[in-house]
Amino acid sequence: MDTSEATLSAACDTRIRCLGTPGIDSPLSYMATAGERRVVFNVDEDLIDDLAEPRPMSFELAGPRNKLYFDPSKTKCAIVTCGGLCPGINDVIRAIVMTANNAYHVPSVLGIRYGLQGFIPSYRYDVRELTPRNVENIHEFGGTILGTSRGPQPSSEIVAALERLNISALFIIGGDGTMKAAASIQQEVARRGMHISIVGIPKTIDNDINFIPHSFGFETAVDKAADAIRCAHIEAASVLNGIGIVKLMGRESGFIAANAALSMREVNFVLVPEVPFTLYGERGLFPALEKRLAAHAHAVLAVAEGAGQDLFVSDDARCDASGNKALGDITGFLREKIAEYFSAKKIPYYLKYIDPSYMIRSVPANANDRLYCGFLGQHAVHAAMSGKTGMVVANIMDKFVHLPLELVTRKRRTMNIRSDLWQSVLETTGQGDVMGMPPEPEQL
Repeated sequence: MDTSEATLSAACDTRIRCLGTPGIDSPLSYMATAGERRVVFNVDEDLIDDLAEPRPMSFELAGPRNKLYFDPSKTKCAIVTCGGLCPGINDVIRAIVMTANNAYHVPSVLGIRYGLQGFIPSYRYDVRELTPRNVENIHEFGGTILGTSRGPQPSSEIVAALERLNISALFIIGGDGTMKAAASIQQEVARRGMHISIVGIPKTIDNDINFIPHSFGFETAVDKAADAIRCAHIEAASVLNGIGIVKLMGRESGFIAANAALSMREVNFVLVPEVPFTLYGERGLFPALEKRLAAHAHAVLAVAEGAGQDLFVSDDARCDASGNKALGDITGFLREKIAEYFSAKKIPYYLKYIDPSYMIRSVPANANDRLYCGFLGQHAVHAAMSGKTGMVVANIMDKFVHLPLELVTRKRRTMNIRSDLWQSVLETTGQGDVMGMPPEPEQL
């Protein structure tokens, strides 16, 4: 096997670790399955773009097992939430607590406060006992009742805290960086020969976790982004040469911008990190914007926060606590350059700028996301009780499956610019005439 084949094989490994042989009868035996059920999907490059062509892959199905690894009456669980906010976090917390208590009668579920910092003694954060009664209404609110934080913490100190708290199963809700931390925690647990289940629930409003086609909260984010686009369109269409600019989340991926634009069909230019563009020249953005105003007297731009970063001349190498490089303000840059361009041409215009980012990520989940979050929380508990570890729960092609942490942390997922999604954006907006917008021809 050559290097490329070995890399591909590792990238497609879907085996899930188990702490040991389950031997305890489940209280859910009437509905649980014996042994391991698997499902085979024909996976294409939209999920893992290292594959040269679609190929079948086998995944372990989620759900309750008839044999458990942990004795429910002696099991203690913990939940921690990390990173940025996202609609649905409280729904996942609620589902984990309700399933652990109602289905397995687990005596204790602890909430770790303020992310992974909550494990570190020097921060002096308390823990919170989570019961069905004190989580029954939390799904009505956005954010996370446990609090959150960014940044790495030593896995050795986290595992030591798990041992002090006598935790059997840890549920970690977070994004790409958090799932990498979960993998490190699982490795430290294994190194010490401990029997603690580490189960991740992937959270990213940008929808950019590898191999996860649809993350929870994303649908709610698109709904709210579409509302902002509607407002920008009304503002722009109400005046002569109105320009509406909506800034949306998406550091490295343009899924929110693309989906929100398609849901409204009122956007004329979608700018995303995956597709470079220029401002001037025959196929530049500004000449295309000028042409749009001449023909229709208004225009709307949906701009992902990570778009156009190559247009900045900056030596700023700052990173946030999660290690993400600080982004330049693309919308501020565009507003400044639009003013210069149209003023120089003496073309009157009216610009309205809307940034709904924090409102979007802080709202409660919509009905579909709530349903999704409920299943994720339930399946996470089923997995942990049967001794699964080093894994996340995911929904692929309408099936809930287990994925190894190594697979989802291998890289960040970005939008395929040869996909039907991006092709639909080009057709709907008509922006294919703008330089850099159309997909490049495939290399033969």
